[in-house]
Amino acid sequence: MLMDIEKLYREYFTPVYRYALSLVHDPDLAEEITQETFFRALRKINDYRGEASLKVWLCQIAKNLCFDTAKRQSRTTPLATREDDDGAGYYELPAGSGSDPEEQLLRKQTAMKIHRILHDLKEPYKEVFQLRTFGDLSFAEIGELFGKSESWARVTYYRSRMMIKEELDEDSL
Repeated sequence: MLMDIEKLYREYFTPVYRYALSLVHDPDLAEEITQETFFRALRKINDYRGEASLKVWLCQIAKNLCFDTAKRQSRTTPLATREDDDGAGYYELPAGSGSDPEEQLLRKQTAMKIHRILHDLKEPYKEVFQLRTFGDLSFAEIGELFGKSESWARVTYYRSRMMIKEELDEDSL
């Protein structure tokens, strides 16, 4: 299969990067993983059978690289807490004026609650939510990635949203 790798890179860099960022929450690491994804895709382009879209295939490569990186890091470094991480850029909250310090603090606390809930969410709900929300994948692409239907992806995403909402509601009681 002969294709223009530069065109492929331009077209899919952003979605692959955003997906990697949703998994690793580190822009520099996400950039490295995205670069490695395209490097591996170039080496393995003859293995691409066209069963999934190129975007899904590239995201699958990125996902495997993210998991490999996480395994390597867990063996070599102690687990770090994310208490000092404000979560900025990972989850967009409803728009507000943002000028009120109380409002900013509330938004920051809500973002952290959402990240904690998402961190504890069971699979496949966690991954489907991340693919849809942070990776901008369509339900058809998510279903394809899991070898399931588009309807399965929609239902799983809806259930994950409901789980997050329930946890947020319980926290506010």
